[in-house]
Amino acid sequence: MTGRLDGRLIALGVTGSIAAFKSVELLRLLQAEGADVVVLMSPSATRFVAPLSLEALSRHPVESDVLSLLPDGRIGHIVVADTADAFVVAPATAHWLAAMASGLAGDAVTAGVLASRAPVVVAPAMDGDMWSHPATQSNVARLRDEFGYTIVEPASGPLASGQSGVGRLAELPAVVDVVVATVSDRPVRSPDPETRPPAVDRPREADLTGRHILVTAGGTAEPIDPVRFIGNRSTGKMGIAIAQAAMDRGSRVTLVVGHVTAALPGEAEVIRVETTAEMRDAVLDILPRCDVLVMAAAVADFRPRRASSKKLERSEGLTLELEPTEDILAGAAAAVRAGNGRSVPPLLVGFAAETGSLDRAEAKLRRKGVDMLVANDVSEAGSGFGTDTNRVTILTADGGRDAFPLLAKSAVADLLLDRIAATLDERGAAAQTGSMRQETVR
Repeated sequence: MTGRLDGRLIALGVTGSIAAFKSVELLRLLQAEGADVVVLMSPSATRFVAPLSLEALSRHPVESDVLSLLPDGRIGHIVVADTADAFVVAPATAHWLAAMASGLAGDAVTAGVLASRAPVVVAPAMDGDMWSHPATQSNVARLRDEFGYTIVEPASGPLASGQSGVGRLAELPAVVDVVVATVSDRPVRSPDPETRPPAVDRPREADLTGRHILVTAGGTAEPIDPVRFIGNRSTGKMGIAIAQAAMDRGSRVTLVVGHVTAALPGEAEVIRVETTAEMRDAVLDILPRCDVLVMAAAVADFRPRRASSKKLERSEGLTLELEPTEDILAGAAAAVRAGNGRSVPPLLVGFAAETGSLDRAEAKLRRKGVDMLVANDVSEAGSGFGTDTNRVTILTADGGRDAFPLLAKSAVADLLLDRIAATLDERGAAAQTGSMRQETVR
C-alpha cells in the first residue's frame, strides 16, 4: 500500500503553543502517508514537548537552534530548507506569524522557512482574541496573499484559557490533507538521501544510572482449584519493554512478573509470583529500597472467596463467589505516605487499562495517590493485550496530560522513562536545595 506522501521530505515546524503536544501525532500521521519528516522547533516549543521525543520518532536531529551544525558540518536548518518538499508550521503562534510576516529569523522555524523555496502550510493555534486581533489578521493576510502560504484556519471550541472560541488547532487529518494537496503536482525536490538531513540512531542517554526501578509485568492468577484460575489476557510485553529500556539507560531493575508469554530480559532481577497477594507482598518488600515503582502488571481485580483444594468435577457445575483483590498501587502509595525516613520518596507510576474511553483515568490517578498514570484503551486495535504497539495517555499528579499516537511499546517505554528521569532529577534537586536551606538555618 502506497502513501500519498511517499518519497517526500516534510519539514514540521513547531512553535510555542499549548497545542505543540499535538505535533507528535501530526508527525505520525505524516509518516503514515509515507513522508520522511524532519522537525524544527522554536525555543518556547521545547517547553511544551521534548525534542528528544520528536527526534526519536522522526529519526532526524531536531533543529531548535539557528546556530547548530550537523555532524558533517552543514548548517541544520539550511539543509532542511534546501531539501524539504514542503514546510508545515503547526501550531503557529501569533508571535511566529508576526515574525514571519516581518521576515525576522529569530528561531529555527522562521529561519528555515525564510531560506526555503518549498511551499508552506501554516496552521495557527492561539487564544480566540489573539486570533481575531487586527494585527494577527493582517499578518495572516500578508502570509497568504503576498507570500503565497496556505493557511489552515483554526477551529472553534474550548481553548487553553478556559474560554471558548476560534483558536484551536485545526483537526490534524485536515492539515495532512492540505499538505498532500500542496505537493501533489510537484516533483520530489531532493530524492537523494545524502542531500537530506542525516538519520540518527543515537544510543539512549544513561540518565538512570544509579537508580533502582521496580517494574511489575504480566497478569496475576487467582486459583479456583488446583488446575483452574481467574486471569486475564496480559502477555507482559509492556512491562518487560519498560524493564529493558530502563536497563538500557543504566538502571538496576527488579522485575516482578506474573503470567507472561514474552521473553524476560536476562539482566534483570526477576521475582516470579502467581497471585495478586504474592505480587503485593513482593512490591511492598522491595519498595523501600527502590527509586521508582512502575506498576505495569494487569492485576486480577477479583478472586474466588474460597478456592477448592481439589479439582472440581464438571458434572457438579460451578458457582463462584468473588471478592476484590488487594489494590497494590494504592497500598504502595499509602506506604510511601507513611514514610520510611527517605528524603526523596519512591516515584509511583501506574497503568490503567480502560475500554472505550479514558474518562475515568484522571479520577483513578487521584484516588490511588500516584505520581503518574499511563492509560490506554485496550479495546482499540493495536493497543490491547498481546500487541507490540500501544496508544497511551500519560497523566501526572500536577494536572499534566500527554496523549500519544499508536507507537511501538519500546517507544512508549522510552517516552515514559523520559518523564521518570526528569522527575527524579527535579525531586533530587529540590531535596538537595531543601537540605542546604536547613543547613543554612542551623
